[in-house]
Amino acid sequence: MSATRIKKKFSGPGWLALALLLSHGTARSTSPAREAVHFSHDVKISTALGEIAGTERDGVEAFKGIPFAQPPIGALRWAAPQPASRWAGVLDATHFRSDCMQKPFPSDAAPLGGPVSEDCLYLNIWRPVSAVKTQSPGLPVMVWIYGGGFVNGGSSPAVYSGAPIAKQGVVVVSFNYRLGRFGTFDTGSFRSGGMKSEKSANYGFEDQLAALRWVKGHIAEFGGDPQRVTVVGESAGGVSVHMLLTSPNAGDLFSQAVIQSGAEGVMRGATSDAARSEAKAFAQAQGILPDDPNALAKLKALPASAILGDLNMMALFYPPAGPKTFSSPFPDGELIAPALDVYKTGAFRHIPMMIGATSADLGGQKGFMIAGAERVASLLSRENVPVYKYKFSYVSSSSEAAGVHGAAHATDIPFFMGTAETRYGTATSQRDRKAAAEANIRLVNFIKTGNPSADGADEWPRYTSSAPCVLDFTTDGSRHVSCR
Repeated sequence: MSATRIKKKFSGPGWLALALLLSHGTARSTSPAREAVHFSHDVKISTALGEIAGTERDGVEAFKGIPFAQPPIGALRWAAPQPASRWAGVLDATHFRSDCMQKPFPSDAAPLGGPVSEDCLYLNIWRPVSAVKTQSPGLPVMVWIYGGGFVNGGSSPAVYSGAPIAKQGVVVVSFNYRLGRFGTFDTGSFRSGGMKSEKSANYGFEDQLAALRWVKGHIAEFGGDPQRVTVVGESAGGVSVHMLLTSPNAGDLFSQAVIQSGAEGVMRGATSDAARSEAKAFAQAQGILPDDPNALAKLKALPASAILGDLNMMALFYPPAGPKTFSSPFPDGELIAPALDVYKTGAFRHIPMMIGATSADLGGQKGFMIAGAERVASLLSRENVPVYKYKFSYVSSSSEAAGVHGAAHATDIPFFMGTAETRYGTATSQRDRKAAAEANIRLVNFIKTGNPSADGADEWPRYTSSAPCVLDFTTDGSRHVSCR
């Protein structure tokens, strides 16, 4: 079923709608080795963790598949991510490593670029060659967080390439985080048989924190400034940015934020009670009773395929018969809190923000994506936070020719990322290129300066309670500001 058909069928608020966050194509189950004895590379650098070999293309150096944590397998399944160890020899960073375990969701919105595996905690870095050669001071950093309903997604899709933004003087980072039952699973109710039961069940979010801590500690070795980090997330990635902004554990890991179609953060239906119930139901479906003295050890011994099962975004829309056996990130009293509640108290990171949604986002004009962006922008502006709000209305030429009206969920990504030609190929029109240039340069400006306006002009005013200004990337590829 296409994303458009699902959007029409499930347009109301709630987690089922939030599930359609990003999708991708076929995946395999094996993971490539971390190192290769022989490989072709263009550039090599030394870091505190060891030597890394990457590639250079069109003025951008890329280092892909760098481990930021130990593989979360065996005893480390459902455990907090552990720091990556120093490697021996030269790390082959010429290709993406495995994305995290998931069952493909049929769509071409953001197809994965490789296999999937539990061994998936890797990140990727793109940096401009010119800045490296001129020994420029620390460059601004963008960290991309993908969407996918917390059950699908990865850092390898071609439309997520950091190269176009890196060419403009930015160090770009993307990373993987655990998904589905691997990323959120409450083990606290199970007998451990001597094994450690983690306090938190939000392992995927802990992966995000671990990746950002790695960036904080190592990005200077790649020419980035750890004090100038902008987190950018779409859909589930946008929800993740809400969680980062309101989590006491995020500290000073970033200095700016962009939320694309992130609603209001974690849905209120996602609770610790629901997570505990779902974990027990899953265990019982595997023949493991919670009071079994070795319940946790037995769960960790299950093959990855059993943990994965049939869970993907399609299952969120068409749940299988029987008890619900999956959960999403939920407020846990430590790492994650309901974002709206925290915004209302003012106890969140007061940093420059860009926030918005597409014109035909999930739920339509009165749906939770568009309404959520409006509500959050209003709350933030009352706290005197620099907020720049947008609406993305542009529809690609090929989509318009196919009868599409309104910009659907996630269609803004290739325009902001500068990868529209990657997404639309030979069907990319000159109008598409213009729209991509309009969106991309404003994201880059925001990353560099905290203000998305071009050339220092005040073309995109801040959103305030007295002047709630919104910049619309319009249907003709231009832009229009309205302040109601």
